[in-house]
Amino acid sequence: MDFDPSLLRAFVAVTEAGGFTRAARRLHLTQSAVSHQIRRLEEQAGRPLLLRSTRSLALTEDGHEFLRHARQALDALDALARRFQPSALAGVLRFGVPETFMGERLPALLGQFSRDCPAVRLDVQVGTYLDLRAMTEAGELDLAVVLAEPDSAPAVDVLRRTRFVWTAAAGFAPAPGASLPLVLAPKPCVNRRVADTALAATALASHIAFTSPSPEGIRTAVLAGLGVTVQLPGDLKPGMRLVDGEYGLPPLPAADFALVWRAAEPTPAARAFGALLRAMAEPAAKPARRRRAGVAIPQRNLVAFTATT
Repeated sequence: MDFDPSLLRAFVAVTEAGGFTRAARRLHLTQSAVSHQIRRLEEQAGRPLLLRSTRSLALTEDGHEFLRHARQALDALDALARRFQPSALAGVLRFGVPETFMGERLPALLGQFSRDCPAVRLDVQVGTYLDLRAMTEAGELDLAVVLAEPDSAPAVDVLRRTRFVWTAAAGFAPAPGASLPLVLAPKPCVNRRVADTALAATALASHIAFTSPSPEGIRTAVLAGLGVTVQLPGDLKPGMRLVDGEYGLPPLPAADFALVWRAAEPTPAARAFGALLRAMAEPAAKPARRRRAGVAIPQRNLVAFTATT
């Protein structure tokens, strides 16, 4: 037996409103139309669901059970409608992200956005913090994730708070009294600038032992025991350890992952994607309710990834 959803909605409305007149106003129907729907539903169910009198309205024992199932069925239908609601968003979304922010959750978010907004073509640039900020300021990206440095203006659209840390290989052991070897990216680089600023305030002897523009190159050199580097806690790999405070290393500052936007008014697709990013960045203990960004035109979407590191 297939129950008509409109009859189920009428039944739930009557029970929640406490009467046919108020339910009719909620459903934008006449009272007689709502009464007719309830009679049809009871005929389908094969038993009375409501006890009516001139002054009161109550659920029968079967009515209580039927109400529970009706609400579950309507919730499922509403969720289905939200999930497959077509999207009006279209065009191109140019998004920049550093390799250190990718993680496991961002690819899932990109896939979700592609499914929800198939008429939007994603162009994702993976680059360095400084490059991504410059590209966004130049209008080459709609929005980007960057690392807001401690000496910069306060980040406005903060996604996640983090900090810089000194790291080395688990077995790293520099010679006592010798210059400390460093593994850093070439200038300009946020991590290197943080390291240089912190070391300049100390008398610690250090030297650059290995330079690479690639985060993977930095990690490989550190794991090989070539020196100490500056990273974020999430960048540590097996075989690495924190060395904050060791070897005379100075403390490092905190920082924020933040969204930066192009100067022009954000497109509807950019605003929708930014909202999903904020939801992704919320603590796992309090996941944001998934919201659809808009509605779907053709069932195709192109996702372009370009690494600029």
